[in-house]
Amino acid sequence: MLPKKGKTFPTRQDYASGLAVALQGELGSTHQAVKTLMRWTNANERTAKNWLRGTCGPRGEHLARLIQHSDAVLASFLEMSQRNSVVMFATLPSLRLDLIRAVDAIDCCLSMSGGAELK
Repeated sequence: MLPKKGKTFPTRQDYASGLAVALQGELGSTHQAVKTLMRWTNANERTAKNWLRGTCGPRGEHLARLIQHSDAVLASFLEMSQRNSVVMFATLPSLRLDLIRAVDAIDCCLSMSGGAELK
């Protein structure tokens, strides 16, 4: 038997709850969120509702499809896998885009206010 390295994967309930939090944060908990999950994964309605409630977590192909569509699910899965450095690199492109949008919004506000610039 191989010795344990000290890294453990979350329990089934922690796994399901962690992904449910990520899905609810990105999609909400409405029926539209269920429909979106069904469209992304080709899962049935009951399965999608269980994922959103945290009753059970997606596995196999469904998990892969969710990760393909959802940065929040990817980040949650990587954090549960204790791959925090990968989470940082995976979220940098989206963070960069958010910052560009914020700078554009600031520039737009400044140009509307007569060109006053902060230095």
